[in-house]
Amino acid sequence: MTDGILGKAATMEIPIHGNGEAGQLPEDDGLEQDLQQVMVSGPNLNETSIVSGGYGGSGDGLIPTGSGRHPSHNTTPAGPGDEVARGIAGEKFDIVKKWGINTYKCTKQLLSERFGRGSRTVDLELELQIELLRETKRKYESVLQLGRALTAHLYSLLQTQHALGDAFADLSQKSPELQEEFGYNAETQKLLCKNGETLLGAVNFFVSSINTLVTKTMEDTLMTVKQYEAARLEYDAYRTDLEELSLGPRDAGMRGRLESAQATFQAHRDKYEKLRGDVAIKLKFLEENKIKVMHKQLLLFHNAVSAYFAGNQKQLEQTLQQFNIKLRPPGAEKPSWLEEQ
Repeated sequence: MTDGILGKAATMEIPIHGNGEAGQLPEDDGLEQDLQQVMVSGPNLNETSIVSGGYGGSGDGLIPTGSGRHPSHNTTPAGPGDEVARGIAGEKFDIVKKWGINTYKCTKQLLSERFGRGSRTVDLELELQIELLRETKRKYESVLQLGRALTAHLYSLLQTQHALGDAFADLSQKSPELQEEFGYNAETQKLLCKNGETLLGAVNFFVSSINTLVTKTMEDTLMTVKQYEAARLEYDAYRTDLEELSLGPRDAGMRGRLESAQATFQAHRDKYEKLRGDVAIKLKFLEENKIKVMHKQLLLFHNAVSAYFAGNQKQLEQTLQQFNIKLRPPGAEKPSWLEEQ
């Protein structure tokens, strides 16, 4: 059974040579960042007891945290409460110990891959899709930043046009000889403000949708990707461990260790396979959702900008109605479009 599973696992491996590159895949992030990722998920110690001493300590060093006192040196037999505390602390000790072993194995595997002394399991198609997603997210973040800058500029332009229109209107009342000229300039600025508010509403809607796509939809998929990458590292670490044990002597003690290693390896294999499937599904749905959202948003952006700069007020208003975008009522108080970003 061991040889069969190891044979299957080996078909998925890509050896690391030289500088640690696998095929045409792009290099991972820095080693320091990867090591931090390995260490980031520590043991879950949500109980009321702690472990005294290192991993090699005995059960006698377990101290309940709720007592707040040092261990007593009297010879009074332990009561039921002390036994429960010892049991809970013992469980926490096992959790810390398992976490430490897992971290050691993963760190060893990571360093082995980095320095070209080991192999890693690679799903080439999936890895390329993940890298494409990361690149797409970076580009969309750039569009989002530019869209926010455009919103800020439009808002400033509207403020200036509104003030200029008020100034023209005031001068129209106080300059009889230029009343008509100031008057139609005031009306022009007023119309430009109205169209500008409509355009600002469309751009704001565009920016909000891109923000949701980048910071929620894409980020959710990348969180699953991170879990998948961590599971891949664990899978390869325990695969390597099992391979090394398989090369050792087959005495009674080694057979027991080999069976235990085989069971642990299978558990990590199952976790890796599940997360690989989860990532593939999320990538598929993300791509479909991205196309649907961006088709609508790009059409909105194009129609609104074109109508605004063509001076087509009717088309501009129809664009917002088409995408069911509602503007603030005239004279409404804050928040402004800029502040809603």
